Amino acid sequence: MDRNEAIQLIRGHVKGEFLFKHMLATEAIMRATARELGEDEEAWGMAGLCHDIDFEETKENVGEHGLIAQKHLAGKLPEASLRAIEDHSYFLRGAPEPTDRMSIALLAADAITGLIIAAALVKPDKKLSSVTTESVANAFKKKGFAAGSNREQIKRMESAGMKLERFYEISLKAMQGIAGELGL
Repeated sequence: MDRNEAIQLIRGHVKGEFLFKHMLATEAIMRATARELGEDEEAWGMAGLCHDIDFEETKENVGEHGLIAQKHLAGKLPEASLRAIEDHSYFLRGAPEPTDRMSIALLAADAITGLIIAAALVKPDKKLSSVTTESVANAFKKKGFAAGSNREQIKRMESAGMKLERFYEISLKAMQGIAGELGL
């Protein structure tokens, strides 16, 4: 499945514009992270793009999040991407923490999007272009700021071979690169 087909499939399952934009941001971060780590950019990007395809369907049964996505995406994405999508919601099912790089990166990318968006929204112009890597690092340190952004998942990038400060920088630049699509 190519990116355009993936977006069509997602649009059939995701009605919320905020969720769709979150998926675009996660894709951008995953692609940039894959490039940095010398991994398969397409497989990582598609995992980021499709990771929440079942989010709206599983609101009433969160333990199914990631599993229903697998059904929608079976045979359309590489196995590693499907595994990362399932793994990104491991804690909802009480499954063991994932240990492979793509799954860890997806957990971190999923979490950092909210932190970066919140950092943009407190700027006077509410634009990603006004956010700096330093402001992302400062936001990360403020526990009550963007409280839904799981700092522990973001920190796990270090176990995947990337310093936290570099992950902030890569993530911010990736999101700034699609700021128009995100409306920020």
